[in-house]
Amino acid sequence: MQNFSFHMHTIGFDGRNTVEEMVQAARDTGLKKIGISNHFIVHQNIKDSKMYQYAVRGNYHTIYNASFEEAVEKFKSHYEEIDRVKEKTGFPVYKGMEADFFLDNRWKEGFEKACEILKPDYIIGATHFVVLKGEVSNSHDLKNAAKEEQNMLLYKYYQNIRAAAKSKMFDFFAHLDLMKKVGLGLESVWEDIERQTVEVLALHDARVEINTSGFHLPCGEPYPSMRLLKMLAKYDVPVIISDDAHNKERIADRFDAAENLAIDAGIENFYEPFTGTQSSINVKEISTGRQA
Repeated sequence: MQNFSFHMHTIGFDGRNTVEEMVQAARDTGLKKIGISNHFIVHQNIKDSKMYQYAVRGNYHTIYNASFEEAVEKFKSHYEEIDRVKEKTGFPVYKGMEADFFLDNRWKEGFEKACEILKPDYIIGATHFVVLKGEVSNSHDLKNAAKEEQNMLLYKYYQNIRAAAKSKMFDFFAHLDLMKKVGLGLESVWEDIERQTVEVLALHDARVEINTSGFHLPCGEPYPSMRLLKMLAKYDVPVIISDDAHNKERIADRFDAAENLAIDAGIENFYEPFTGTQSSINVKEISTGRQA
């Protein structure tokens, strides 16, 4: 079973435990290394989104930033904490981020500058939001939307993932079919769009996670679905298993089940970061100093 985890969240963002508590729990679980990957979500209109108001009431609004300067300041102190815990515990813990990609040249420029300052060890690509006519919509916003709007935004969701893959900015991609958490994208009509997306991921040497948090959804399966797992296997896209842990109890959650599903789907290509033998897929101009 995979003995590392690189997708987890901590206090100060939308997690429930400190970096040191996550490190201790990972060690107790038998993991050999971890990465902390809190949300890096920046968009000028993000605080006007419907989801932001829910986040304020839930006290996790700190993950949303209207400027890169705001996000960088939060991550500076956060990364300093990771360095302190790493030195104190002697446990291999890496500085990551789960960054929402936006198809906008200004966002790209701002993100590259932020990475030059922060120098994350790795970056997870994510799409929690899609933008239509200037309005930023979260996956949850689509649940009660009209069917036509749902279809339009779901199409843009996969379009965003393909653009993110082409950017080569990310070490791997999170929860590929995130929209199923609100029951969208499950129909067979979306299969061609999924296949197109996987083809782009393969063409641009992208990697994809199997996210076990999906086991706790009503669908009872991880992200992505078996339908997508078989496509990833067909195109030999490397996968990494992630727990997306927002608390220490979820570290390495259901890794055995995810591994079995991957094998059943025919996946043979598994990705392990920081082995010293693999090269990063990230563009050099970001100048983060990361290694893979």
